[in-house]
Amino acid sequence: MANFFSGSDIVGTAIEIERRGRNVYSKAAAAATNPDVKNFLQFFAGEEARHQAIFEAMAGRIGKIEIPAGSDEAEYMDYVQALLDSHALFCGGAPEKDLANAADPIEAIELASRFEKDTILYFREMMDLLPQNESDIVKQCLNEERGHLRQLRAMLVKLRNQA
Repeated sequence: MANFFSGSDIVGTAIEIERRGRNVYSKAAAAATNPDVKNFLQFFAGEEARHQAIFEAMAGRIGKIEIPAGSDEAEYMDYVQALLDSHALFCGGAPEKDLANAADPIEAIELASRFEKDTILYFREMMDLLPQNESDIVKQCLNEERGHLRQLRAMLVKLRNQA
C-alpha cells in the first residue's frame, strides 16, 4: 500500500495559487487602459477569489491522502514540487509585476493564459490525490479553469484582430 501524507499542503497550495492569481488579475486590471481588457481581468480576479473560498472551505475537511498506486512518496512529492516550481505564479520572482506591467493587452492575456494552464495541470494532479467527494469539487474548479482558458483565447483572438 502507498504511503500517506497530509492533504492540507495540497489544498493549501491551491489556496495560494488562487490568492496569487487574484492579486495578479487585480493589479493587471488596475493597470489596463483598454476598457474591455480591464473588465475582463476584473472578472478573472473575482473568479480566483471564488475558487480561493472553495479551497479554504475544503482545507478543514482534508486529512491524509494516498499517493497514486505504484508511486513512490518521495518521487511523487518531488514531481508535485516541480509542478509548483514551474508554475507561472511561483517562478520568475514577480509574476504580479510581469502581468501588471505588460506593455500591451496581448502580452497580459498571453501571460494570464500561462497561469491558467499551469493551474489546470496542478488541479488535475489534485484530483488523483483527494477522496472522491473532494475530488469532485476540484473537478468543478478544473472545468471552470478550462473555461477561463477558452475565454482568454477568445479575448486574445479579438485583440489580435483589432491590432
